Amino acid sequence: MKNIDWLVLVATLGGIVGFGMWKGRASRQNIEGFLLADRQLPWYHVTLSVMATQASAITFLSAPGQAYTDGMRFVQFYFGLPLAMIVLSVTFIPMFKKLNVYTAYEFLEGRFDLKTRVLTSFLFLIPRALSTGVTIAAPSIILSTILGWDLYWTNIMTGLVVTFYCMYGGSKTISYTQMQQMFVVLIGMFLAGYMVVHLLPSEIGFVDTLKVAGKMGKLNAIDWKFDLNNRYNVWSGLIGGFFLQLSYFGTDQSQVGRYLSGESVGESRIGLLMNGMLKIPMQFLILLVGALVFVFYQFNQPPLFFNQTGLDKIANTQEYRQIEAKHSQIFQEKKIAVAQMFDALKSGNEQQIEQTKVKVTEADKASGVLRTEVKDLLKKTSPETDTNDTNYIFLSFVTKYLPVGMVGLLIAVILLASMGSMASAFGSLTSCTIIDIYKRLLHPEDTDQHYLNVSRWVTLGWGIFCIIVAQFTANIGSLIEAVNILGSWFYGTILGVFLVAFYFRSIQGNAVFWAAILAEIIVIYTWWIDLTAFLWLNLIGCVLVIVFAYLIHILTPKRAVEKIDEL
Repeated sequence: MKNIDWLVLVATLGGIVGFGMWKGRASRQNIEGFLLADRQLPWYHVTLSVMATQASAITFLSAPGQAYTDGMRFVQFYFGLPLAMIVLSVTFIPMFKKLNVYTAYEFLEGRFDLKTRVLTSFLFLIPRALSTGVTIAAPSIILSTILGWDLYWTNIMTGLVVTFYCMYGGSKTISYTQMQQMFVVLIGMFLAGYMVVHLLPSEIGFVDTLKVAGKMGKLNAIDWKFDLNNRYNVWSGLIGGFFLQLSYFGTDQSQVGRYLSGESVGESRIGLLMNGMLKIPMQFLILLVGALVFVFYQFNQPPLFFNQTGLDKIANTQEYRQIEAKHSQIFQEKKIAVAQMFDALKSGNEQQIEQTKVKVTEADKASGVLRTEVKDLLKKTSPETDTNDTNYIFLSFVTKYLPVGMVGLLIAVILLASMGSMASAFGSLTSCTIIDIYKRLLHPEDTDQHYLNVSRWVTLGWGIFCIIVAQFTANIGSLIEAVNILGSWFYGTILGVFLVAFYFRSIQGNAVFWAAILAEIIVIYTWWIDLTAFLWLNLIGCVLVIVFAYLIHILTPKRAVEKIDEL
């Protein structure tokens, strides 16, 4: 990066973080201010904070690469989100606000019992801590690639920076910071999309770019075919995605904590509903940038491997030079075919469009074979190198082709997104640990100052744990898929517990406790044997908890239930 890029990066990060810490300075003097911003935030804070919590660096780093390799069908993952926001606004928010809880899991003790509350808290803590480790790894990939730093030390550095920032600031600081972050993030992604089209040949406009992307199969946003083994289609998004989003926003403390900080039920409701309206267009934009980058590389020769650090390890070998020579020849032939396709699209010559499409597709397949050969060479030469370069595609384009200043802004966008998501995650891990475990089980009677001090040390402990997790996530492929698969292991089970709590009033704690354990075992086993696409795990876990809880309830003698409840 140039000096101007560094100036833009530092000024953007420093300005936003400094502003957030200044605005939140008065709310970190007590435990309610530290964890819930004194419950005084307006709806637009709630909306932007909720969006920033979900839109981590993984979203802006991995999603464009996902669209580049697999098209835009990933957007269907969010189709169940608006429906989930409506359900949460009608049911969860009024109940949580009425009970004046700090965490979602406090409600479960009053409804069921202590062991169910603690179990559900642990089911939240496990995936949230692990996924936060992945969130730390995402910007570390950026910095290690651009600056040549060791990935493991970069994980430590970025993780500790956010950890200490969270220890100093509270929920209000996080919210103000996230609000500014989202403005910068959206501006940055709009500019990135504009620059991709601007860098194409002058005769190709935005509409022309979309036509080429469509013919190349990169605008495949909708798939109506029902297939349990297809990760992304309308049905998995509406049904599986609905249950995942309902569980994530309704029972994951990283999100519950954001809208519990709203100053009223109405403000929290509007905040969530606006999130439901804005999230899909935002995700569509991010994926579209990836599709546009794909078109850009139809006119400009792409690297055979997008992780430049990994590519440097084999760049001087004879085998790689031979592969690169074949790649250049294939690309020149493809470039001619793409130009012919563009002319055919402008003239509306369908026959020529199909003929050129065949040529371009065959060239892509040939390039894919060469990419595989490069990855095989990498495995042989440097076995420790991650051969999945999806997460590097957008980063590679940004650093090589965007003008001075824009590079710094886009790096700031990704780092800001990471900071916002990590901050909410650390806040939720701390809230759950302090309220549901430490204060409830270990130290029930103490001063507000004591819990505030312990909260800061707990934040440090979770930060260190998540950094350790981040060290093992460098080679797990698409980060955005990894996070959502991890959440799907647990969110369905948690959601099932809450649905039983809301809608099955006769079922008591013992039944739902054992139902949750059985359901979780089955969900993990279902994933292990690869029985279905991961989004359906959310529905499976939720339904199993309800069914098992009901069966245990009706099969357990009333006398035995009463005896258990007395213990």
